[in-house]
Amino acid sequence: MAFHVFEFFRELLVQYGYGAIALALLLENAGLPVPGESVLLLASFLAYSQHHLRLPYIILVGTCAATLGDNIGFAIGHFGGLPLLARYREVFRIRGESIAKAESFFARYGATAIFFARFVAGMRVISGPLAGVLRMHWRKFVVYNFLGAVVWVSVISAAGYFSGKHWHHVMHVIRGVNLGILFAAAVLLAVFWYKRKKSSKKVDS
Repeated sequence: MAFHVFEFFRELLVQYGYGAIALALLLENAGLPVPGESVLLLASFLAYSQHHLRLPYIILVGTCAATLGDNIGFAIGHFGGLPLLARYREVFRIRGESIAKAESFFARYGATAIFFARFVAGMRVISGPLAGVLRMHWRKFVVYNFLGAVVWVSVISAAGYFSGKHWHHVMHVIRGVNLGILFAAAVLLAVFWYKRKKSSKKVDS
């Protein structure tokens, strides 16, 4: 399964290139649970190994998309307010504890929390809308949002790019994981079938 997911995103990046990167990061930072970080990492990985993309353009596109996405999320939170946040939690099954922790984090560190939130997957998704709901000062938000985007995109992109030399090893590991999952599923199905057959014999007797 892991291999198929990998291939799915790889095909998207090969076919749509920088557009796929921009859309994934835009949606994730606007507040939707899209695997933007994984797409960014894979895009940089491919930039080294298959040369479909170029690292400087990945960083440029990623920074712009992440910055714009967070601002869209901020606007949605600002104008939607608490009712929208409640609906958001319900639709995406986000625990109240996660929102409470994010609110506490923002209250303690202010606008600088936006910078560090980029490096936390769950918080990265909700930071923009939550900052808008909490009426954070927009100019401060823009500054820390942009700085966070530059650092986060650069770090993730560099990590993906410089791991590109291990392309064949990573593919081997992914295929191994895929086979392991299939084997485990087969074992679980066999155990389930055995227990069900055994229980049905007890009922008959």
